[in-house]
Amino acid sequence: MSNVEVNVDNNMNMTDVNHKIMHVKQNKDVEIGKSGKESSSIPWGKIIAMVLAVGVLIASVTIAWVFQDWQAALLVFAILVVVYFFAFYWKALYIAVRTAPRDISAVWCYVKILTLTRKFTNKNWSMPEIFHDVVKRHPNKACFLFENESWTFQQVEDFSLRVSSVLRAQGIKKGDTVGVLFSNCPEMPAIWLGIARIGGISPLINNNQTGNTLLHSINIAKCDAVIYGSEYDSAIQDVKKDLSPSIKLYKFTRRPLNTSNESVRVAESNNDFTAMLENTPPPNWFPSDGEGFNGRLLYIYTSGTTGLPKAAVISPSRMVFMASGVHYLGFLKRKDIVYCPMPLYHSAGGCISVGQAFIFGCTVALRSKFSASAYFPDCIKFNATVAHYIGEMCRYVLSTPAAATDRQHKVRTVYGNGMRPTIWTDFVKRFGIKRVVEFYGATEGNANIVNVDNKTGAIGFVSRIIPAVYPIAIIKVDQDTGEPIRDKRGLCQLAKPNEPGVFIGKIKPNNPSRAFLGYVDKEASEKKIVRNVLSHGDSAFISGDILVADELGYLYFRDRTGDTFRWRGENVSTTEVEAAISKFADQRDAVVFGVEIPNTEGRAGMCGIVDTDNSLDLEKLAKNMSKDLPKYAKPVFIRIMTSMDMTGTFKIRKVDLQKEGYNPTLIKDKMYYLDPKLDKYLPLGQEEYEKIQSGQIRL
Repeated sequence: MSNVEVNVDNNMNMTDVNHKIMHVKQNKDVEIGKSGKESSSIPWGKIIAMVLAVGVLIASVTIAWVFQDWQAALLVFAILVVVYFFAFYWKALYIAVRTAPRDISAVWCYVKILTLTRKFTNKNWSMPEIFHDVVKRHPNKACFLFENESWTFQQVEDFSLRVSSVLRAQGIKKGDTVGVLFSNCPEMPAIWLGIARIGGISPLINNNQTGNTLLHSINIAKCDAVIYGSEYDSAIQDVKKDLSPSIKLYKFTRRPLNTSNESVRVAESNNDFTAMLENTPPPNWFPSDGEGFNGRLLYIYTSGTTGLPKAAVISPSRMVFMASGVHYLGFLKRKDIVYCPMPLYHSAGGCISVGQAFIFGCTVALRSKFSASAYFPDCIKFNATVAHYIGEMCRYVLSTPAAATDRQHKVRTVYGNGMRPTIWTDFVKRFGIKRVVEFYGATEGNANIVNVDNKTGAIGFVSRIIPAVYPIAIIKVDQDTGEPIRDKRGLCQLAKPNEPGVFIGKIKPNNPSRAFLGYVDKEASEKKIVRNVLSHGDSAFISGDILVADELGYLYFRDRTGDTFRWRGENVSTTEVEAAISKFADQRDAVVFGVEIPNTEGRAGMCGIVDTDNSLDLEKLAKNMSKDLPKYAKPVFIRIMTSMDMTGTFKIRKVDLQKEGYNPTLIKDKMYYLDPKLDKYLPLGQEEYEKIQSGQIRL
């Protein structure tokens, strides 16, 4: 795989290893059922040992006092106390010694994050003010590198000021929502920065979306206007008739702006945003008219766990928290050049990487689309010292043939999420990477964790010394429902070391870094909150992701609950795909799930469709899916079924189907696979199955 081109996501958020959710192991001393009731067995062995130890202590001190003096008794007491602690608490002492440097370093970084957020909170700065403060320090420093272009910080601000001026003239005002549909380029973040300056909110629309999904994304954010790249004109025209007539549509054609006074470009149409920018000089800088540091800045779409894409609210404070977490905990520097081939419509690229420039003054090198063969050559070209990844990227890059460029770059640190433990060491050794800053977090969440000390395979940690200081926890959940398991007091229970549980972020509304902004849809937001967690009256964001913490507190990703799987760097909502396929298949029952393909990241989509009379037109279905579903959401496998197993509440049973996968020896139904070159479904038999397993057929 010498030249892999893939669109990728990060959603601060996160690569899906996607094993079955592990059964929650109950502690031997406390057996807890689904009802949350407890039945405890008394640990008599420990009690007897402690009683004997105390008896020995009293007897020894008494003897020393009687036959020697009180000084000897005190010395014996001290020695026995030390022996007692080492005998009964040696493991806790060992863990404290091992993890203290890590925890202290993380606390210091967290103090710096809080200091930075307090500064911006006190000034109530939105992103235009934060960026302007950076521009004043070095206006002529490169902000973005893209292809053969270099945009200085001053150029980015001037462009954003033109955007603010044009939109004001078009009647866009504080509180309006202006969607942004772009591929990666320096103008994209500059445009949403200009929208923010006049108090607008920018939904960053996934540029893979078409049809109903695109229509939904525009409507769910309640867009008053949409600015889109000219390459997406056909996608916009396809849904234009279904949009509200009041929504203003502006087409941006990327070209060097002709801004000379002598030559004014004539607009191609009344929605030619490029011509509007050319005919509008940038005004003097002015502060944002928005909601301030804790107000709405961006909407970033996430599939969540069910349904169509949801618009997660990103405030300046949330963006600062995400970007500064990676910056400080990853030991980045202001002079770093960061290589980012991630899509800027997701939080990983659009907030964390862009944030390194907008907040800290780093230079960010952008690429329009990820290429495995160009990853490190690009780093050499842009003189990058830091690079952004997601797990799929690392595997694709590692699969390229060895080349001289493997070690000719200056990249010392890579950061991202989803680096597979199986390739971690090989990747680091081959490319000479000194530090891997693996992070984890959900776009819509309020908690991010970072691998602060280069621990192979870990996505972060929870302190074993001072766990209460850290705003995260791992709680036990029911394996079938995903609901927290509660004790007799009605509170959630913390998972023990090496026991799987769901990651939560504790909510503190008055703390910007701990507030939960959720989605634009308040009902969807409420579903992501669990209450009465560790004390009555508290609350937390529940991620739906299964993590495991080892004895030292290092966290490892295990699984994702809910009807979502990850493919080609994107989260795929099974309910969204099921609804689309059922509609195109004349309301036939359809079930979608993810299946594993050997040596392939994530899970490929597979759809079972009920077709009792053999009348389903697969070719027509494939064409219809291409209109309404992004490429990554189209099922790779199709299984034609005569019936579908349902639960008593009419929910489709997916577990058995998932176990069978696409193996013809286990399945008698007809099956098909999607040929990526022909973009059509071909019959899947034993011969094709073996070729897929061996990698001869690549999907």
